[in-house]
Formats: sequence, C-alpha cells, structure tokens
Amino acid sequence: MHTNRLAQEKSPYLLQHAHNPVDWYPWGAEAFAKAAAEDKPVFLSVGYSTCHWCHVMERESFENEDVAKILNEYFVAVKVDREERPDVDRLYMLFVQASTGSGGWPMSVWLTPQRKPFFGGTYFPPDTAHGGRYGRPGFGAILARLAQAWKADRDKIEHSGTEVLKQLAGYASLRGTEKSGPEAIAGKDVWDRAFRGFERMFDTQLGGFGRAPKFPRPSIHNFLVRYHDQENSNDALEMVLKTLREMLKGGMNDQIGGGFHRYSVDERWFVPHFEKMLYDQAQLATSYLEAFQITRDGLYAKAARDIFSYLLRDMTGPEGGFYSAEDADSAATHDNLRDKSEGAFYIWSREEIVEAVGELDAVLFCDRYGVLPNGNVEEDPHGEFRGKNILYEARTVEEVAARAGHLTTDDVRASLRLTAERLLKIRAERPRPLRDDKVLAGWNGMMISAFAKGAQILNEPVYATAARNAMDFVRKYLWDAPNNLLLRRYRQGESAIPAFMDDYAWCGLALLDLYETSFDSADLTWAIQLAELAVERFEDKQDGAFFSTSSDDDGLLRLKDDYDGAEPSGNSAMVMLLLRLAGMTDRADFAGAADRALKAFTSRLEEAGTGVPQMMTAHMFALAKPREIVLAGPVSDDIYQQMIAAIRRRFLPNTIVLRAEDVARPMPAVGGKPTAYVCENFSCQLPVTGVEELNLLLGGRA
Repeated sequence: MHTNRLAQEKSPYLLQHAHNPVDWYPWGAEAFAKAAAEDKPVFLSVGYSTCHWCHVMERESFENEDVAKILNEYFVAVKVDREERPDVDRLYMLFVQASTGSGGWPMSVWLTPQRKPFFGGTYFPPDTAHGGRYGRPGFGAILARLAQAWKADRDKIEHSGTEVLKQLAGYASLRGTEKSGPEAIAGKDVWDRAFRGFERMFDTQLGGFGRAPKFPRPSIHNFLVRYHDQENSNDALEMVLKTLREMLKGGMNDQIGGGFHRYSVDERWFVPHFEKMLYDQAQLATSYLEAFQITRDGLYAKAARDIFSYLLRDMTGPEGGFYSAEDADSAATHDNLRDKSEGAFYIWSREEIVEAVGELDAVLFCDRYGVLPNGNVEEDPHGEFRGKNILYEARTVEEVAARAGHLTTDDVRASLRLTAERLLKIRAERPRPLRDDKVLAGWNGMMISAFAKGAQILNEPVYATAARNAMDFVRKYLWDAPNNLLLRRYRQGESAIPAFMDDYAWCGLALLDLYETSFDSADLTWAIQLAELAVERFEDKQDGAFFSTSSDDDGLLRLKDDYDGAEPSGNSAMVMLLLRLAGMTDRADFAGAADRALKAFTSRLEEAGTGVPQMMTAHMFALAKPREIVLAGPVSDDIYQQMIAAIRRRFLPNTIVLRAEDVARPMPAVGGKPTAYVCENFSCQLPVTGVEELNLLLGGRA
C-alpha cells in the first residue's frame, strides 16, 4: 500500500521500512531542506537491521496508520542505519545518553531543521497504556506534545538545541596534558590501576566483567593477556581464560553452528540475545587464538575454528567479503513468515531431536546440552521459549559417558558429533534469520585480521585464503583509487559513503596482519598509504588524537571516539596502526602522530583505564622495548618455514616481523641460508641460521 524514499536505498535496515506508511527520508540534504521549507522539526530514528526492539517499534508504531499520519503532518521523518552512518549515530547517541542517562536502539531524536537535537530517547511504546508496562510514555503522546511545543515554545527549543551543541562540542575537544609522549605516562602504575579495576568487576564464579546482561568485551581480554605477559600476572590471565571457558559453555555460544550471539541476558551466559555480529566474531576469534598461543590448550583453538567455520559457511559472500550480521528474530515455520520470535532458528524441543537421530543418540545429546522434555528456559517473560531448549554445555563428555554406563568417551564424542551434524542440516532448512549482507570496510578489516592470525597461529592455509579474498574484495569494491578514498559500505553493486577514521585504521591493521602472514610487500605499501591518508584527513593537529570524520563531512561536530566498548574505539586502532608502522618503517611522522594521540588520552589512561583497555594495549606497545624479527633467505626453504612456525608458536604481542627485502638497512641471508635477525631496543643480536638458535633468542612462552 505504501512506498517511501527508502525503497531507493541499499541498507537492509532502511529497506525494512520502505513500505511503512511513514513518509521516511534517508539522512541527507533533501530531508533537512524540506524541514526548513515547511518549518517542521525532524524526527530522527536510528537503528540497524538485526535490532530486536527496532523491529518491535516498527510493528507497533511505524506500521500504524494513525501514528504515521501524525508524523507525516507535523514532522519530517528520517531513518538512519547506524552501521552505515556511525557518525550520525555517535553524535545523537551522546545527546541521548547525556539527557536521559541511558542509550540504545532504536534511538529516537527530535531535531531542528538545522540538525540541533532538543529531545530524545530510545524505544517508545505505541501508547501510554503500553508505556505503563515499560515505565515510559507512549510514542503518540510524545509526538503530540512535541508538535505543540514546536509551535508554542520555538525560542526555547532553539536555545536548548544551541546549548546542547555547545556542551557536545566541549566533549569533542579532547585535549592532551603538558606531558609529552607515551613515556611521560607512568606505565606500570596506569596498567596496575586498570588491572585492579577489572579485578573488581570480574565475576569469579561465572566469568565476565559486571553483572547481567553480560556483553563480550574482548578489548578487556587484549589488555589482560598483555598485562600477564608484561607483569607475569597469572590472575590477569585466569580472568580471561575463565571468561572464555564459561562463554563457550553457555547458550551464547551457538553449540552446533559456531559463532557467538550478541550478549547474554543472564549472568551464566545461558539465555542469549540471538543476533550475531561480525565484529564480535572477529574479536572473540582473536581472543581464543591468543589464549591458545599462551596455554597451548586445544579447547581454545577449537573455539576459534568453530567461529571461522561459521563465518566461512554463512557470512562470506561469493567474492570474499564478509557480511555484517544475522538477526535474532525469525519465523518458526515457513507457513507464517511474518510471525517471528527471538531465537526461533536456534532452539529445539526434545521431540525434534529424538525424531532427528533416534532415542539412543538423543539421550546422550540431551544429557550433554541440557535438553529437557518441557524446555529448559525457566525465565521466559515473552513466552518465546515455551517447550523449547537453548543448547548449552550442561555436562562434560566424560560425565555423559559415566552416566551412560556402557560407553567410552570416544563413543560419546562420535555420537554427539553425528547428532550435531544432523541437527545442523535440519536447522538449515528452517526459515533463516535475516542476514544483513552489506559489507563494511572496518568490520571486514577486523575479520581479515582474525583470519590472518588464525592462519598464522593454527597453520591453516584456508584461513589465509579467506583473509586474502576479503582484502581483495575491499580493494576492488571499497577503494576509490583515483581519488585515494576508502569507502565504508558495499551492497548489491553499490559502493558508497566515504569511510570513517575507524575504517582506515582497521583496514590498515588488517593489511599488517596479512603482511605478517604472507610477507607480500604490497600489503605493507597499502597500509602505509591508508595511514598517511588517515593522518591527513582525521588528525586533530592542534590537540592530538583523531576525529571520527574528516573535515569535509557534513556533520555538525567532529567527535573523537574514546570508549573501547563492543567495538574498540577508532582512536585505539589508529594508534596501534601507527605504532606498528613506525616500528616497521622507522618513520618519525607515524611515531609522532601516535605520541600526540596518547598524549591526548593521558587523563583517560590515568583516571579511567577500564574504559580504554584497547588504548592501554597500544600504550603498552609504545613503552615496550622495540622488538623486531627480520627473516632473510629463500621463503620456500623448510628451515625458513620452521623459523616462522617458531615465532608464531609464541605469544609475542610487542614484536613485529619483517622480511629482509622490506627493511631499509642491509640484512643479508648468511651463506644463502634462511637467516633470522632478532633486534631489541635498537640493537640486533648476531644473525642465526638454525631453529634452535632462534628459539633461544626468542625465549618467551613456546
């Protein structure tokens, strides 16, 4: 019955609203010109395609003809996909958080035609009657009140919007101290304070940091394993390992399909919010890989492999780019595809499992994964899991075998494997959750890094191929070479949106990880180019650090992202990129830009270290004794490959690895043999041509 301007967009989230009765506009000059010409406020709605409450608000309000009539008459309605436009999302989320004390999606903000915010919130129920259930006013009542206020109190609203922007501008102007460079920040004291902060937050029984809901925040893992390496802190390491083990056991881990859901509703990682995000898979795969490097426990290697299997099976496009996300909601049957509920794709009744594999195998599987005849979810406020089971590791394989009495652990493992394979095939025939198949530059960079590290640490060529294919995709579709411009998003033949600072940073880091995987000089060259462009376009030359947007973007304010949350901040990634490049190229301009950024973050590092754990890892890298390993000689030689393997077995977080051909100073192969130079603190050891000699120089944890 209805079609609006969003039908011309590529974003799956915007297309979900293309047939609402609301006369939606995409973010852009046309919408704000209409608002100015008609003297109307703008209603800005921000969300993303796999957002559960975004779907709820659409069904309740944006598909409602009466609500749409009010919106269309008194407002100009604008839809934004936060994943396409993180700049818009970040600015107005900052306003919503400051004005309401909380944030989230869907985000609802009312703006003047000049884009100044004056009222905001998140999800609003359709009417006040529903609002009582959620403790918030109804959307219709809010619209009526704001439409009246726009007519009656225009001056007050305009003044409020101006004052808000002044306050946000103060937040944006992150300034450094008089201290100069990272060495002026007391390294050990800062790291110790952050460690103690995470120690206080840590759930000693169930892992994770903080109470329910529990979100994975792998940047904390990154800091703690490096703190362990630096300070020999077993407590720091155990916090990470405990968290990774407990997450693996829970329903947040897709037990038969691989990959992790967004977060756990409860403290024990059991009931997840079922959406899957690419950036979670990338970061968690890296956490499990580093845990394996440190412990050599195959449990962590398997967890990383399961994530990669999921990505290769379900989230990789035909040309190699990685898709963005999968929805939490899906239909239970093909007969009624509009009737969706959370987790329908992933949950099972006991009868379904018995029907799939028979009673004998089903008993073992149900014992292992906590499946009960009447369902295993006790707290189910929306009735979505009635009679169904979320799979989780209720018992170990050894416990299942002991309870069976007549089977060995090998027998049980074989049965469980066959049952899981059968259930995965059956699940694949169910209505799938919506897959957001847009390809984002920064998120792909994070995933490329994870696959590259997987190739190195697990010695798995398939992962190297996946990383290379994805980077080739980025270069083909998201790199505008004539204009030296990286683009953020590709979907269905369209590349669009100039990339943001974090896109440059994550793609640059991915190129360095690819370089250290295959030692292709072209990767290093392009990483240097992206870093140069990022410094030119995003650095705050006066106060240090990096804006998320370039100076020619149309945003009201240029903000400096500084919080390492579900996604680490772009500033943290950019500082690490520059530090690694400075070590690889000896370029003082890269080191200087990194120093200026760390200087700008001095107060954050010293006073709020738990908010910036990824920046803390960059600071640790900056203060570590510079260490590089240079390999010379024929790459195909078996000794050369053994040397690479010896390096990759160890967790060496502050080390860079280079091929001799990419180093400015002469570092020849001794006698034409594979040769390793280990250099630390600007001094190189004598070159070695044997693996055992290299092992002695490397020390560390093999």
